[in-house]
Amino acid sequence: MAAPRRYPDELRERATRLAVEARKHPVARTGAIKRIAGQLDVHPEALRGWIKRAETDEGLVPGVTSQDAARIAELEREVKELRRANAILKSASAFFAAELDRPLR
Repeated sequence: MAAPRRYPDELRERATRLAVEARKHPVARTGAIKRIAGQLDVHPEALRGWIKRAETDEGLVPGVTSQDAARIAELEREVKELRRANAILKSASAFFAAELDRPLR
């Protein structure tokens, strides 16, 4: 189970939008994250992470988007389950093959 979120989604979106807009202007770029984080009572490193994710999702920064990361995690879970099912089927087939090879009494 995921940990509860410390900041509401609305605050997260608003802070990210404000910081991304502030970083576009050369004059307001310096100290924008710290300034906006202080105004909205958000930890600067949390805001920095949100900005990084937003810029990656928009294609401004190279990296794996949130949608791609979610899809990769889903596929990894599916692969894990399929490997588990394969192991069960292999052990079951070995068991039944051994039963067939036993001599009848």
